[in-house]
Amino acid sequence: MKTHPADAVASDHPAGRKPLIGITMGDPAGIGAEVIVKALADPEVRRLGRFIIFGVDEILNGAADAAGISPYWFGLPHKKSRRVDSGVVVADFDEYAAGYWIHARPTEEGGRASLSFFDEAIQAAAAREVDAIVTAPISKTGWELAGCRFPGHTEKIADAFGVKRYNMAFIGGGLRVVLASIHVGLFQLRNHFTLGMVFQPIDLMHTALREWFGIEHPRIAVAGLNPHASEGGRFGDEEERVIKPAMQMARNNGVDVDGPYPADTLFLPGNRNRFDGFVAMYHDQGLIPIKMLAFDTAVNLTLGLPVIRTSVDHGTAFDIAGTNQADPGSMKEAVRLACELATRTRTPQWSPPPAVVPEA
Repeated sequence: MKTHPADAVASDHPAGRKPLIGITMGDPAGIGAEVIVKALADPEVRRLGRFIIFGVDEILNGAADAAGISPYWFGLPHKKSRRVDSGVVVADFDEYAAGYWIHARPTEEGGRASLSFFDEAIQAAAAREVDAIVTAPISKTGWELAGCRFPGHTEKIADAFGVKRYNMAFIGGGLRVVLASIHVGLFQLRNHFTLGMVFQPIDLMHTALREWFGIEHPRIAVAGLNPHASEGGRFGDEEERVIKPAMQMARNNGVDVDGPYPADTLFLPGNRNRFDGFVAMYHDQGLIPIKMLAFDTAVNLTLGLPVIRTSVDHGTAFDIAGTNQADPGSMKEAVRLACELATRTRTPQWSPPPAVVPEA
């Protein structure tokens, strides 16, 4: 074990006022370790909170060596204390030896490792030992090979906390966009397009803007589904049949919501200043403006959870893993947002904590 850096202290005593953020390393063969090491190497980012990385210390050290970064953390076995008074601590899963990760590709072992990191972070959040979770990318194929029944982080953490109503949102480029549907083919979307599917993201965005972002009277804009928002029914009936009734339900609950607007003009600068949040009907409708404006700095935020969870807006990038080419911009922003939201909402909102059963 390396000498403890001066700016990192671990103990079992109550921590200071800065939020404690749990960061999961993701697939050990991907770029997760690299973007975490580079993001937290920025002193301005580290000053925002205290951090515990659930991962493999040896792999993090390898990423630091490749980037020419001196380690600024120290490692403890992951079964030991999860209390961090200051700085950065690695909860080290040394059973996953770094030498195994020679080939950058999805594997059962990589899936099992990243599941273990995430399970322990969820347990720490459930026990109120961390104030927020930030996730580095995993391989969905790796999770499937490891026998996981969940397709990704979002579904797994929602199940762990017993949450049925949740949505994926993205923050970046001056936009806060929540997706009504995620991985649904366009030809299949009609079969899923219900009032509940549209009402839920409006409702959850309103709650998040008030409780997490501190906006007392948030204004939300909703995109139409069809070209020109159907132009009075000429290009489809979903706006009249589903979207407008769902918006009226939200208004009846006190939500300031407007639309549906044609998606091709909704995200123009004037509207970005006018509205606090946006609801997109399908994946690319919401992700195209986000990635055009903030390709390297957008953050994935899960709405509806009793714990703050942010994530990078990119995948494992196996093709560049180990080459020191990964951009840490999205991880930096994910950490910044987690610290900001955790600082604003330090009081846990769930009771009692759920029982988390690890899958690996």
